[in-house]
Amino acid sequence: MTTRRQFMHSLAGATMLPLLGAQARAATGLTDLYATTRVLDVDGKAATVFGLQDAQGKSGLRIARQSGFGVRLHNQLAEPSLIHWHGLTPPQRLDGVPGLSQTPLEPNTSYNYEFPLQRTGTDWMHSHLGGQEQGLLAAPLIITEDDASADIQDVVLMLHDFAHRGADQIFFELTGRQIGTMNHAAMGHGTADQAPMDHSELMMDLNDVEFDAYLANDRTLNDPEIVSVEAGRKLRLRVINAAASTNFWLDIGALQGVVVAVDGIDVDPIVADLLPIAMAQRIDIIIEITEPGAFPILAQREGDTARTGIILATQGAQVSRISASASAASPAVGHQLESALRASVPLAMRPADVALTVDLGGTMMGYSWDLTSPAPLVANLGQRVELRMNNQSMMSHPMHLHGHHFQVVALGESRIQGAIRDTVMVPAMGAVTIAFDANNPGAWAFHCHNLYHQLSGMMTQFEVLA
Repeated sequence: MTTRRQFMHSLAGATMLPLLGAQARAATGLTDLYATTRVLDVDGKAATVFGLQDAQGKSGLRIARQSGFGVRLHNQLAEPSLIHWHGLTPPQRLDGVPGLSQTPLEPNTSYNYEFPLQRTGTDWMHSHLGGQEQGLLAAPLIITEDDASADIQDVVLMLHDFAHRGADQIFFELTGRQIGTMNHAAMGHGTADQAPMDHSELMMDLNDVEFDAYLANDRTLNDPEIVSVEAGRKLRLRVINAAASTNFWLDIGALQGVVVAVDGIDVDPIVADLLPIAMAQRIDIIIEITEPGAFPILAQREGDTARTGIILATQGAQVSRISASASAASPAVGHQLESALRASVPLAMRPADVALTVDLGGTMMGYSWDLTSPAPLVANLGQRVELRMNNQSMMSHPMHLHGHHFQVVALGESRIQGAIRDTVMVPAMGAVTIAFDANNPGAWAFHCHNLYHQLSGMMTQFEVLA
């Protein structure tokens, strides 16, 4: 049996090109996807990073839902790797989590992934091996209808935090130790009788890593991507927070946007121009360009002035330089948006068959993070589960459940019928309750999507018994 320490090690361990139409399938009937390396220019300094590219060298995939997910993943890296399809609900054996669902692919090997697609939406894919996600081994994964309307322009904005030093070095700076080993298949669930932590003298900490740059489609504001748009035409802005350890505030400036989906799932429309987005979350915004001009779309790091972004520009518009530093620091990302979101098609009303609780704990002192629960996180196939997450730490945690989508049903003690999604942020010293139907059998990863919290131990598994 693989140990918890071994699994943690398995978890321990590119310019973003535009997505142009659905990829043609290879002769095998599968779309080729390559885990590879590439070189970025980050503010005048060359950086060798990872990438996920199709056969034409474009970053990311766009797949028609009707055709199903059919991808042949090729590992062209000089090290083992494995990709998780974040937002999709494949069979457990195809979920891309080392030590739990698959063995990492060795260099110069390939693996076929085939399963039905249940919905359209904005998703993404990333490595779940070590710190490869920090090295930009991630890309958009957009699921569309075959007959998707061409009347609405599609624009993808993928956010990253970037460091010239690797994840191993960052983790050592935080902890004073090497990335350890941990196997999810044998992970414990902590204990129910731990003494509560004393937070009386602790201050909330918003950011635990200092990065060299923040990227929007692999570029900084010193050389931003300029997206050509047309006055009088609507566009769908698909925003993906692929940062390893950064929450952002998204500012669409003079434009007015309508939020229509989060984490790939439709919500009742909300008009907004300033939106929080936690790590691993996605937001779809419909924007209408009503007049000619240049329109910055900016993402500012929470609790900081650092920012990145792209510029939407009509033909002939003058594009002004935008500073990579805002005039004032942004506030903490909380439930400013979450509390207003409502699922367009909520879960069917039914009582919970299983009620579970997990405590999220840890501290910046010694940099230790963990999940504890009074009982194993287990449900029988078909049961309705309510899971309450109590954050007993002074940092927020974007919590992601693999293999399922859930509805946010309570923020703190206030019951709501919120969005259906796959990642929800639990604020410092706060609580969130989610509900979902355990309809995908197997053992599924459940973890904080802050990479360094995850690598420190804030990860466990939820098992659905067939």
